[in-house]
Amino acid sequence: MDVRTSGGQGGEPSDAPGAPRTSRARPARQAPPRADGTGVLPDDLPDGLVVADARGRVVCFNAAAARITALPREDALGRPVEQVLPLEDLEGRRWWKVTDPYGGLAIRTGQPERNLLLPGGREVLVSARYVRARPTGPVQRLVVSLRGTEARRRTERSHAELIATVAHELRSPLTSVKGFTATLLAKWERFTDDQKRLMLETVDADADRVTRLITELLDISRIDSGRLEIHRQPVDMAAAVDRHIRAHIAAGRAEERFARRIATPLPPLWADPDKIDQVLGNLLENAVRHGEGTVTIEVAPARTKTGDEGTAVTVSDEGPGIPEESMSRVFTRFWRGSKRGGTGLGLYIVKGIVEAHGGAITVGRSPAGGAEFRFTLPAGVPAFMA
Repeated sequence: MDVRTSGGQGGEPSDAPGAPRTSRARPARQAPPRADGTGVLPDDLPDGLVVADARGRVVCFNAAAARITALPREDALGRPVEQVLPLEDLEGRRWWKVTDPYGGLAIRTGQPERNLLLPGGREVLVSARYVRARPTGPVQRLVVSLRGTEARRRTERSHAELIATVAHELRSPLTSVKGFTATLLAKWERFTDDQKRLMLETVDADADRVTRLITELLDISRIDSGRLEIHRQPVDMAAAVDRHIRAHIAAGRAEERFARRIATPLPPLWADPDKIDQVLGNLLENAVRHGEGTVTIEVAPARTKTGDEGTAVTVSDEGPGIPEESMSRVFTRFWRGSKRGGTGLGLYIVKGIVEAHGGAITVGRSPAGGAEFRFTLPAGVPAFMA
């Protein structure tokens, strides 16, 4: 953005920071930005913006810069930039003395972003641009961008939590696999066929657990990077629900634990069958594991937020439900509704899949008092029919 500086655009090299200066009156206010057709002002920018003129004095100090540095704008304007931003690197060296934008190499165009310290040890991300009227000419404007480190710290903490969770979840099944396989190899002849089968079934189940965790990690990576691919096909949602209920019953859960309600006729639904199975499987598993009583699955026609035709699926239980103060965190990473295991990644992935389909998912309290998850998917069409 082009910002008009107070004072002249030119400047003598002897007037740069570090050289003797005559006393000058501090400007009373920041000069307005030059009209560029967009109407964007410095205070509209989300990052801190500090602009110094050819003499190294601050002529622009936006609201974000004032917030990040905790320095009022009126105390910054007109002062030398190295006094307004007394930056040091992580080794305690003065940044302005090291970079010397006005008196250093004339071929330099700026400084890449790096972590620096403000007084008091506050970290800030700083980058700079040297504006010259001609290549190798004197610096006419120094433009400095400031960003807080809070977002980066949150990302780093999230990555650390993810690594810790993965390490914990992988350790148990891999220890089991290693233990059983080592025992079988060392003492194969000592075990009966039934004992061997039990050990191999345990190894197979643990291998499936590792595979599911790896799949979750890949899904998170694709969701975070916006690369989750959706391959739309006709989906029979009622049949998909029935299939998941039968799978739970076959795994030993009581048939009367599940109730299904299908409103017909349902509109045609084009979605990714594998991804929809993942959503249904996760929501049903959560309801069975963390809820109580009857798990009810309802499928009905619905309208999306944009008014388009779609399908709504509601999964509810009769358990204690989710506390009101936790509902805003249900779809975040590592949220766990109880201490009954799990990575805390499932609902985050569910939300990502539903939104990748153009749908929406909500959580609330069911009429029976338990948790209620409801997701709505637009009818959708494959790319070749759009």
